Amino acid sequence: MVRDLPTEPPKRLAIVDDEALLRDLLATALRLEPLFEIVATYGDPDRALKEIPHRSIDVAILDVGLNAPMNGVELGIKLRRQTPQLGVMLLTNHADPHLLAALPEDSAGGWSYMLKSSFNNTAGLVRAIDSAANGMLVFDKELAKFATPRRNSNMSKLTARQVEILALVAQGMTNTQIGLETNVSERSVENHLSRIYSELHIDTRGSCHPRVAAVLRFIEQSVQRPPQARGGR
Repeated sequence: MVRDLPTEPPKRLAIVDDEALLRDLLATALRLEPLFEIVATYGDPDRALKEIPHRSIDVAILDVGLNAPMNGVELGIKLRRQTPQLGVMLLTNHADPHLLAALPEDSAGGWSYMLKSSFNNTAGLVRAIDSAANGMLVFDKELAKFATPRRNSNMSKLTARQVEILALVAQGMTNTQIGLETNVSERSVENHLSRIYSELHIDTRGSCHPRVAAVLRFIEQSVQRPPQARGGR
C-alpha cells in the first residue's frame, strides 16, 4: 500500500541543543517524518538567535537547559520578538509547565512544552510541533494526565468529563481526536468546550484563541503531580 503524500509543504524546523548526540538523534527521528524538513541544527544559542529569524523556520525546537548564559526559554522569547509567527517547542527533563503560564496571554500561542522522555511517542511529538506551528499552546501528555484542579478554582467547577476534555485540548488534540479518545461525538465535544469556556471566563471573541486561553487556565488552575524526571536537563 502506497502511503499518501503530504498535502501541504513540510514544516521547516530548527533544533537547538548543546548536546550533540541528542541533537543528532532528534534530527534523525524527525527526518523520517515527511511532514517535516530539518533546515538547521545548532549547539550554540547565540548563533541560533542570529540565524533562525532569517531562515524561514516554522518551528524552533529548543532545549530548555542549554549550558549557556541564555536558556531555551529565554532564547524562545528573543526569537519570538524578532519573528512573532515562529512556533517554539521547548524540550526538557524538568517537569514545570508553569513556565508557560508566565507567558503573556496575547503571545502565548505557538508554544509547546515537551519532556525528552516523550521522544518515543512520535504521534505526540508530531502533534506538538504542528500545534506550535499553528499558533496553539500544548504540553506533554505525561504532564496533562497527572493534573488535578486546584481547590476553589474555576476549573474545580468543571465536571470530570470536562476536565478530561480540557486535558486533551492541552495535549493539542483536535475536536475529532478528542471525540475518538473519549468515545463521544464531535458535537458533544463542542458543547463541552462551550461550557468549559464559560466556566473559565474565557472570551471566545477576544484576541487570544479560546483554546490557548483554556490551556493557560488549565496550567494556572491545576496541580501537576507528574512522575519524577530522570536525570539530565
